[in-house]
Parts: sequence; C-alpha cells; structure tokens
Amino acid sequence: MYSFKELSKLFAEHFAAKHFPEKPETLYEPGNYFLSLGGKRIRPVMCLMGNELFDEINPDAYQVGTAIELFHNFTLVHDDIMDDASLRRGKPTVHAKYGSTVALLTGDVMLIRSYDYLNSIKTEYLHKVLSLFNKTAREVCEGQQIDMDFEKQENVSLADYIEMISLKTSVLLAASLEMGAILGGASEYNCKHLYEFGKNLGIAFQIQDDYLDAFGDPEKFGKDVGGDIKHNKKTFLMLYALQAASDVQKAELKQLMQDNSADKVEKVLAIFKACNVDAWANQLKEKYYQTALNHLESIAVVSVRKKPLLELAAFLIQRDY
Repeated sequence: MYSFKELSKLFAEHFAAKHFPEKPETLYEPGNYFLSLGGKRIRPVMCLMGNELFDEINPDAYQVGTAIELFHNFTLVHDDIMDDASLRRGKPTVHAKYGSTVALLTGDVMLIRSYDYLNSIKTEYLHKVLSLFNKTAREVCEGQQIDMDFEKQENVSLADYIEMISLKTSVLLAASLEMGAILGGASEYNCKHLYEFGKNLGIAFQIQDDYLDAFGDPEKFGKDVGGDIKHNKKTFLMLYALQAASDVQKAELKQLMQDNSADKVEKVLAIFKACNVDAWANQLKEKYYQTALNHLESIAVVSVRKKPLLELAAFLIQRDY
C-alpha cells in the first residue's frame, strides 16, 4: 500500500511526459505553461488510491488519472476567464498572460487530450469509466453555471449552495475514486460507498477552500484574498452571514455587494468575523467530513487498506493552502 505522498510522486513522474505536440507553439505553449505551475494533483492520485483500495494498481489507472488531471486543468483555465482571475497558484493565469482567445483554445485542447488518454484503456473498463467521466464532466459544467447564476440571484439557500458545490467540485473527487475502484474490480456496493465518501469529502474540501479564500494567507493559498467577495459570490460564508447578521450588518453587506470599493473585502470580512462565520464554517466542514468517514467505514475491505484514504481526508480538511 502506498501513501498519498508516495502515489503523488509516482503520478508526478508519469504526468511529466509531454501531453501536446510542438506546433503550433502559440496553441500548445500556454498549455505547457499552465501545467508547469504544478498543483496538488489530488484528483488523479485519488484515482490511484481508489484502485489500490481493492487491488494492485492497474496501469490503466495512470491513463485515467492523466485524463482527470487534464480535464481538471481545462476547467481551471476556463474558470479563470469567467472569474477574471489574475493569479492561479501564485502565477499569472493563462488569459492574463496570453489573452482570453488563446486561453479558451488552451482549455479546449486539454479536454480533447483527456479523451485520448481515456481511449487508451482496456475495453473491458472503457464503457463504465467513460460513462462516469462524461456524467461527471457534464455535472461540473452545470455546477459552474449555477455558481455564475447565483451572482445574479438575490436569494440563495444553503441547500442550493451545497448542491452547487457538489456538482462543481465534489463529483470530480468522487468520480476519480470510483473510476479507480472500477479498474480495481470493486463491486457496485463498494463503488457506491466510495463515491459517497468522495462526494462528502469534496463538500468539506470546498468549504475549506471557500474559508481560505476569505481568511487564508495569500502567500500559502496562491490566490488573491477575497476573490469570492470581489465577485459577489454567494458562498456558504456569505449565505450564513446574511442569516446571522443584524439588520444593520445585513444592509451593509447588501450594499457592499453592489459596489467595488477599494475596501470592500476588508469591510465584508469584518462583518464575517463579527457573525462568527469562521467558527460556523468549521462546524459545517466537520459534519460533512464525518459523513464521508461513515461511508468509508461501510466499504467491505480490510481496515488497513483504508488507511491512506483516511490520511488524505484528514489532510484535505486541515490544509491551509
């Protein structure tokens, strides 16, 4: 059994291969640039872990993991355009460095390459893996659209928000695990619980991500602090603050969401802290984390095989970057 760190190293060595042709350089160099920025490669490693939970790692898991990582990076390139984000992993985003037109094509070609890798796996797994991959890709797009829709909606419930982040973030983590499990020969029962483990862990992960966007250290987080606030995103932080705030604070929050003053982030964060948003966020994160652990416990394999996933889960919800 490999640890997450060991599998990360193995996947990094595999992923270091060239994924694009040389020409046209104006199309492929931006993709190489973006992939060179690194990242935690959590999703493809979860695919390897989902496989190893049930059997020795199938070589096809590296192909599926590569497809997952390219798909994830495709979504990041396009998300940065939609969010008008200037930084990703502490470096200029593709559209900031090369322009939006180039960035769109860069994301597109990453998506296309992901299908090349999927198409290389054994036919006995291809239908199940491809069906899950396509379902997940569609759901991620749905989640992104709902997230943008929320910016224009005045009232968004916490349940609506949880559904959105389930689609935008959690389903890819869950599907990464399940695709690995499929390659490891897991039963439908075990696949179902592993998927739910990943989905609930993904919600906890996104709660932590939203928390860090507001309260994190930009040096560690690699993004501008308060990006969600600047774009008036109705994250769980904002939704809870609007519920917990006094009438005066609520009116101020709504006013701040209508303007783009230089001190907007600072003022919103002051209200968040006054409403104890940070403490509430940690409680919500813990709720989904425990649900994830319950599903992992239900998987019918010996406990020692679950240890790497337990360690990963703890890392994801305790991280500060």
